[in-house]
Amino acid sequence: MNKVFWHFSRRSQMMKGSIIRETLKITKKPGIISFGGGLPATESFPIEELVVATEKVLREKSEHSLQYGTTEGYPPLRELIADFLGRRGIKAKTDEIMITGGSQQGLDLVGRLFFDWGDSVIMPRPTYLGAIQAFNAYDTHNIGLRSDDSGITVDTMEEEILTNNPRLIYLVPTFQNPDGRTIPAERRQKIINLSSKYGVPIIEDDPYSEINFQERIPLAMRAMAPDHVILLGTFSKLLCPGFRIAWICAPKEVLDRIVLLKQGADLFTNTFGQHVIYEYAKDGALDGHIEKLKVMYKSRRDKMIQSMIDYFPQDVKFTRPAGGLFLWVELPENINTTELLPKAVEKNVAYIPGDAFYPNPGGYNCMRLNYSMPNEDQIEEGIKRLAELFIETLDKQGK
Repeated sequence: MNKVFWHFSRRSQMMKGSIIRETLKITKKPGIISFGGGLPATESFPIEELVVATEKVLREKSEHSLQYGTTEGYPPLRELIADFLGRRGIKAKTDEIMITGGSQQGLDLVGRLFFDWGDSVIMPRPTYLGAIQAFNAYDTHNIGLRSDDSGITVDTMEEEILTNNPRLIYLVPTFQNPDGRTIPAERRQKIINLSSKYGVPIIEDDPYSEINFQERIPLAMRAMAPDHVILLGTFSKLLCPGFRIAWICAPKEVLDRIVLLKQGADLFTNTFGQHVIYEYAKDGALDGHIEKLKVMYKSRRDKMIQSMIDYFPQDVKFTRPAGGLFLWVELPENINTTELLPKAVEKNVAYIPGDAFYPNPGGYNCMRLNYSMPNEDQIEEGIKRLAELFIETLDKQGK
């Protein structure tokens, strides 16, 4: 009998499964309250408006919307995105924008563009798990810099640049996933100054800035330094994730290279979805939808924070984000939230352990909680269940 030997690449052997995807499987358990995923509220999807837009696209634009598309994306949608970005002071031309299959594809393309095997990248500690996964495919040396209440710290950034010659600085500067923190304007400028001084591009991953619970947020880094910042954006959190429609905004000479890489990956992004989103959003419906999201998610954030104040032990700390979908919980250092997760599931509540978001080992006593998907009653009950678990665990350790 002949044997078949599958000789997998080193890259594929290095890849690990996403704990978020695995935790989402747990949420199928009846009765569980999940704070684990980053899912938008299903009831927020503008179903009727999308039905109308879909029917119109099928009846009036099927010749183009059901056909192969250009790699760069549907031009009217790219123009709409350019106008959308202009509200945040980002002066982007249509030929500086390319549509991607979700922001995750944008991260993968950025990795392909910049990383040779073993190159370094600077990122916050903690940071977005999807970026760690995308960059780890290139066996990157991940330089995780400590975060404080204002996001990534910069006191050691110059030293790390000089020592490790990083190819990129990766940031989610506004309402960061996983901790909800926002980098203030002064610190953004310091990072940009270092980026410019040493020629290290910045990746500004920005899924959340529109989900803003306050009047003002800092200027986008792409607006502050358009020549050396690549911006990633998405409709997944603003409309619905099922379309997998996102974008990259980059200097033209950079985007031209990214276009070539995308051609080798999937040729083009879902043409039909691009047409439907454009048809839905072209007359301002998306703006009104975002305003509704902000009201809903602010109320849910407020409920989660108040429930934590009411029920959590005093030595459990948490962030108070001014927007986005997540907050960050820090337990005493002797508690491991990965080990605690099965006990949480026994109480019918789930979260994502903090170490998943660390580019280097750490965060074992932390967890990420999402407040966009569960309703307010579920949020309060879920926080009560977590509080019971924390109190039980702390009492046992005290004994």
